Amino acid sequence: MIKFLDLQKLNQPFETQFLSKTKEFLNRGWYILGDEVKQFEQSFAKYSNAKYCIGVGNGLEALVLILKAYIQLGKLQKGDEVIVPANTYIATVLAILEADLVPVFVEPNIGTYNINPNLISEKITPKTKAILLVHLYGQLAEMNSIIAIAEKNNLVIVEDAAQGHGLPFIGNYPRAFSFYPGKNLGALGDGGAITTNDDQLAERLFSIRNYGSNQKYHNDYIGVNSRLDELQAAFLNVKLPHLDTENEARKLVAKRYLSEIKNAKIVLPTCENFDIHVFHLFVIRTENRDELQAYLLKNGIETLIHYPIPPHKQKALSDFNQLNLPITEKIHREVLSLPISSVLTNEEISNIITTLNCY
Repeated sequence: MIKFLDLQKLNQPFETQFLSKTKEFLNRGWYILGDEVKQFEQSFAKYSNAKYCIGVGNGLEALVLILKAYIQLGKLQKGDEVIVPANTYIATVLAILEADLVPVFVEPNIGTYNINPNLISEKITPKTKAILLVHLYGQLAEMNSIIAIAEKNNLVIVEDAAQGHGLPFIGNYPRAFSFYPGKNLGALGDGGAITTNDDQLAERLFSIRNYGSNQKYHNDYIGVNSRLDELQAAFLNVKLPHLDTENEARKLVAKRYLSEIKNAKIVLPTCENFDIHVFHLFVIRTENRDELQAYLLKNGIETLIHYPIPPHKQKALSDFNQLNLPITEKIHREVLSLPISSVLTNEEISNIITTLNCY
């Protein structure tokens, strides 16, 4: 069986270092916001060409904290509208709602799956104050076009880069990251981070992630408890130097898929520039998705669906169930994610391609 993502195999090369880090962690006896978190924040900020990195509990909370910080700083107000891709994972939308803001869904470009800048302007109202864009599946959104729209309309930009570890930065906007185990840079549990060059935003984020406190028992702001775990930071410190290698390996798999999968029933993703894609996922489309998935499984190939139900059709978001978003709905009916990672062998990749071409 070719697993969709073999996490055990992916993490096995780091096992000795993980054990060593765990022993150091136990011997040090400092379990919250210690040296490992500080080291990771410094290293990931440098890697991201950012002035600051703020380690937080997970990717969802990274987004929530950015939005709440902007509200506290007066750049947003509760009830403001936030433009968001309609076909994102629900966490992006939940962050907006958690911050008492209002999501406004915009359809994607069906080739790249990222938000379509040409459709943003028609959704902007006097209440629109921000764009929360997503680098979905690991491909950079159309930043130049989005920035132009934001500047014209005086909108805040926030980047959901949960799937975009290693993407280049265009502009000076806060990015939220997830280190969920299956990400390109994955922890061995939950974890997240925010990168920013904004001094004022960073100061507020460092505080509100820790009960609104910069000094113990002195609480200056309304905060939460969302701190990157010290042990997960230690594991991330081991894996971060290998992130570029992981991303390059994923690109090699993607290049083979794009050049060698030749089946009229299968729609391949659009990627015109491999410098702006880290291929967290390789997502194909077909009209008979469930049939194709069953066929692949029968032939020993595991796949996943990202995602079967769009946010606006989720029971939890019943206020939005009436929306008509045909491109998003088509995508969620047809998408299927193929295995992609550095631990796939050439033989396994060839097997996947041959099996797809015979479908």
